[in-house]
Amino acid sequence: MKNKIINLLADNIEELQVSDIEKLIEIPPKPELGDFAFPCFSLAKVMRKAPNMIAEDIANKIGKPDYINEVKIQGAYLNFFVNKEMFVKEVIEVASDDNYGSLDIGAGKNICIDYSSPNVAKNFHVGHLRTTIIGNSLYKIFSKMGYNVTRINHLGDWGTQFGKLIVAYKRWGNKEDIEKDGVLALMNIYVKFHEEAEKDDSLNDEAREWFAKMEQGNEEALEIWQWFKDISLKEYMRIYDLLGMGFDSFNGESFYRDKTENVVNLLNEKNLLVESEGAKIVPLDDYDMAPCLILKKDGSSIYATRDLAAILYRHDTYNFDKCVYVTGQEQKLHFAQVFKVIELMGYDYFDKLVHVPYGLVSLGGAKLATRSGNIIFAEDILHQSIDKVKEIINEKNPDISDKDETAKIIGVGAIIFNDLFNQRIKDVAFNWDKILNFDGETGPYVQYTYARAASVLRKAGIDHVEGDIDYSLITDDETMNLLKDISRFKEVIIDAADKLEPFVITRYAVSVAQSFNRFYHENRINVEDENLKMARIKVVEITKRVIKDALELIGIGVVEEM
Repeated sequence: MKNKIINLLADNIEELQVSDIEKLIEIPPKPELGDFAFPCFSLAKVMRKAPNMIAEDIANKIGKPDYINEVKIQGAYLNFFVNKEMFVKEVIEVASDDNYGSLDIGAGKNICIDYSSPNVAKNFHVGHLRTTIIGNSLYKIFSKMGYNVTRINHLGDWGTQFGKLIVAYKRWGNKEDIEKDGVLALMNIYVKFHEEAEKDDSLNDEAREWFAKMEQGNEEALEIWQWFKDISLKEYMRIYDLLGMGFDSFNGESFYRDKTENVVNLLNEKNLLVESEGAKIVPLDDYDMAPCLILKKDGSSIYATRDLAAILYRHDTYNFDKCVYVTGQEQKLHFAQVFKVIELMGYDYFDKLVHVPYGLVSLGGAKLATRSGNIIFAEDILHQSIDKVKEIINEKNPDISDKDETAKIIGVGAIIFNDLFNQRIKDVAFNWDKILNFDGETGPYVQYTYARAASVLRKAGIDHVEGDIDYSLITDDETMNLLKDISRFKEVIIDAADKLEPFVITRYAVSVAQSFNRFYHENRINVEDENLKMARIKVVEITKRVIKDALELIGIGVVEEM
């Protein structure tokens, strides 16, 4: 119905393309203002007329097709009142398809998404949750659009920090403690190193020497490094399992250590590499950026070198149409430098490289920092959320089946939803009262709405309505508003992908849940009139599926009862 109105307008407005009208058309905030509205402000300058006069001209041209009951002019707006029965029929028939929301926009196209990527031997804290949650949602969104998506966990498993850890281990660590306490023990000696290095700078020189040994293939250095990596991966996999997430590649920085020489050779061949105080750099003064450091004084590579090697490898391996990096906004300059170097090297796919930044995570206003030891472990937060949900279940519905699994799905979902509720660039703060609120704009609220829909279908003894529906029985305002929300699903997915913003899906899930609850409160489902009952149950059925699919796109599961 919306597309029909868009095409109708496009046929009668020479100055605008279909894509322009798609962006302008909107759903009015109140039913009395119509079902769809088209603002004429943007045409005023082109047509050299007042917007209200333009609206009148367009209204006279388009007439009144059978799918439109009325067209009203309200100031600069053309308000369309659609044939409600036709609209309801169209939405329900389209949304009844099991693949509703799936698109083929990305068919035959490849996307790489680099996310999570924790630093080995450092605990997975709530800051790492942000990149993991955002990246996982983008993976699901692009997959829904038909893209072939490769999920890359570019582990931070190489660099001077491992020289620091080896020094710390040899001076203050012991094997038994590290085997017993894992990453926590490694974190303790890492913090200890920085405390001591502030008093004795020679420790930093010693750390650089150990990392140089790693790069040169020293057996002892690599053996200790691999041990640290194995301990870390075991912990990370436990967290990914809890989140219900997976990856296609765990090729981290170490994977590219034998590929950095090729990067250096290519930069030399293209006359881009310059010596500066013993180090090798690519100057970027002409682009208002600091130089991109490629080799340190001792000849060691740096993460920029390895990121360049990774880009070349990924393009050769995956032939990507887009390569997305989900990292904190503090790495904005780093990726701007790396992408610019790729451009200067003459690779035409430089514009397919995209940095997706996000804000900080805090608890009580304190920024999380590894070196100072001021950290909040992701696993602790997730389990704390699960435990709090379990307390609520024991209080409100202790007889629920599979209590532990239900608490896990709701508890983990609450954390994910809280993270994705706002634009990713905004900072995220933990507030348990808000996160676990079953009445606010939260994960538990949307999951509860799904469970309510599931309960309606269980009580009716119907999973799927078969046969003809009398659409004329469900044209009331609450049903219409709900179906308008449901009809937006595909465009919401496209919008989220275009903006690389999962919060678009999150807000949509809340909107559908709110519309459904208004529909539920105003329309009794189990009525004597069988035709009316089946029509309303059909609305419940498609709403239940759309809520589930929307939550799936942000990495959240559902429960059948709460």
